[in-house]
Amino acid sequence: MGEFTCRDDVLKIEQEMTWEQRGLPSSVYRQLQQTAATYGANKAVTYQITSKPGDKAETLNWSEMLAQTTQAANMFRALGVGDQDVVAYILPNALETVVTLIGGMTAGIVCPINPLLEPEQIGAILREVGAKVVVTLRAFPKTDVAQKVAEAVVLAPNVGTVLEVDLLHYLNPPKSWIVPLIRPKAPNYGATDVRSFTAELAKHPSDALTFAEPDEDRVGAYFHTGGTTGMPKVAQHKHSGMIYNGWIGDTLLFEPDHNIICPLPLFHVFACHVVFMAMIASGAHVVFPTPQGYRGDGVFDNFWKLLEHYKITFVITVPTAIAALMQRPVNADVSTLQVAFSGSAPLPLELYKRFEEATDVTIVEGYGLTEATCLVSCNPTEGQKKIGSVGVPFPYTDVRILHCDGQGNIDRECGVDEVGEICISSPGVFDGSTYTEDAKNLGLFAEGRYLRTGDLGRLDDEGYLYITGRAKDLIIRGGHNIDPAEIEEALAGHPAVAFVGAIGQPDSFAGELPCAYVELVEGAEVTIDALMAHAKEHIHERAAIPKHIEVMDELPKTAVGKVFKPDLRKSAITRIYNAAIEKAGLSARVVEVVEDKKRGLVAKIAREGETDDDKLGHVLGEFTRPWDWADES
Repeated sequence: MGEFTCRDDVLKIEQEMTWEQRGLPSSVYRQLQQTAATYGANKAVTYQITSKPGDKAETLNWSEMLAQTTQAANMFRALGVGDQDVVAYILPNALETVVTLIGGMTAGIVCPINPLLEPEQIGAILREVGAKVVVTLRAFPKTDVAQKVAEAVVLAPNVGTVLEVDLLHYLNPPKSWIVPLIRPKAPNYGATDVRSFTAELAKHPSDALTFAEPDEDRVGAYFHTGGTTGMPKVAQHKHSGMIYNGWIGDTLLFEPDHNIICPLPLFHVFACHVVFMAMIASGAHVVFPTPQGYRGDGVFDNFWKLLEHYKITFVITVPTAIAALMQRPVNADVSTLQVAFSGSAPLPLELYKRFEEATDVTIVEGYGLTEATCLVSCNPTEGQKKIGSVGVPFPYTDVRILHCDGQGNIDRECGVDEVGEICISSPGVFDGSTYTEDAKNLGLFAEGRYLRTGDLGRLDDEGYLYITGRAKDLIIRGGHNIDPAEIEEALAGHPAVAFVGAIGQPDSFAGELPCAYVELVEGAEVTIDALMAHAKEHIHERAAIPKHIEVMDELPKTAVGKVFKPDLRKSAITRIYNAAIEKAGLSARVVEVVEDKKRGLVAKIAREGETDDDKLGHVLGEFTRPWDWADES
């Protein structure tokens, strides 16, 4: 593990040689072969379907991981998957999921899809990528994945084969006896050929590929961004970008004897690239608890004991999970734990402090995005961590803060601490071809190579990156992207509604929750309950249903009549912060929310009598947005 204490350490790594000179494998499969040759008997991945420490678990070592990946790649090729063809999977976490991930990208292009999406969304992605083979669950109690995928496949005539994964083998009696008795009826896939994943896998050799894997770099994965109704954008990931993510983990973070727990879903780049690619590169061991990860039954209640059981050294987490964990006592020996990595959304300062006090372990915040094959920056694991920043850019990642026009032409580059759009160039950025649809790449690159992230931020004088807002206007609920247009279109369909503005309101648990402000047609009347019922009926994604709807006499608008959302965000911050202050019984209130060039929207708090300043700091520290005293500016 290389030294990683500051920006200078990153520069030293870059000065050793160019990225191209590092001579890394040309594919993820070849990287896996190297790791299996070196660490074959070491544990690679462990999975348990239930959450208690000591419950039945299954483990693959690196030799077994290579063997099953080889079988899977051979199986997909036998089903007609070529270099440019797509294997999609709609699966919860399981050993079969990681085997499909690497086997799919070896045979062709793998496309993980969020099982929480609705059938129409899954079907749209399957059509967009032209998936030939779909791997999903066999009907199983307490999950509707199989039923949803069957509906989706009917909408995607390009799918020729469905392979079903049965989770039954992960269970012990008596549960393994009961499941066959209560298993839901097999869904109707129409004319699509449906086979058993395990039975098909067994038909193929595990000692060598039956085909010649291309030597040149190529697209190995498609990842959809967010999960909004309609067609999510599909990002293309090359093998070199995935190997880059793994190389970072191997170079800066992980050793072969490390144990990592990752209760994040294997349809997301965080689990697939940041974690599993780093496992392949380093030979470390990762534990995936339950099909639903953090969402699984009992995971939060048993989490600290799982860490003790597996002697975990690194925790992979997100702010919503940290918030839930801090509601449980640390009731186990977690002395093996070295670092917790948090990503996907900004981390409130209060959560950071609470976790550190409870565990004596530091949280390291990082930044990445699907469009860049994920990793961009991270606070150093050793050395200075700047709370509120997302750290320093990784080796070979060039971050620039720019002002660009719509075509990607640079108007100017920002100075130190000046806010602009975060633009990045790295081995994970597919220059000019981030998305599968060419039209969506227009204007996406500055100077043809710096990916415009849509995030607003600044770089300080030591090279630390701060995210201050989003040009894209997305609502990020616990790391899940929600397009406000979906909410606005649904509510605008109500006959009483003239204008709608949807934004993310602050939330101490999820970071943001969707809310909507509505202006009615002149003379119209409607209740909030009726608007909420309309939203629930017409917004297909549950996560996007607004938590708050407010009717205004007139929405703030720009000179050209567009809803002016910064004013709505100020209103939401004021409402949420004042409610939290009142609930805590404190004599203070938000008197205004102002735009700060460095920090974005800042709440100004005024005292209304004697108040407990420390308690107020704790209350507002639950949120990610900054605040100041109004009389101390």
